[in-house]
Amino acid sequence: MTTKTLKLHGMHCVSCSMLIEGELEDMGVQAKANYAKQLVDITYDPKKIKEEAIIGAIQKLGYQVKE
Repeated sequence: MTTKTLKLHGMHCVSCSMLIEGELEDMGVQAKANYAKQLVDITYDPKKIKEEAIIGAIQKLGYQVKE
């Protein structure tokens, strides 16, 4: 398992955090988003899902992932 913290832009409330967490959990990724800090902690199996797919899912929801 791999654990990472991604910096995001565009989360404004708890609903934003819950939306991201729900989408990632549906993909098999453990996620904990913090809208106040604009961060999401993710834990995933790189053999089952690529980080690019996780970032793509977040971007599809309308949030930016900062490098």
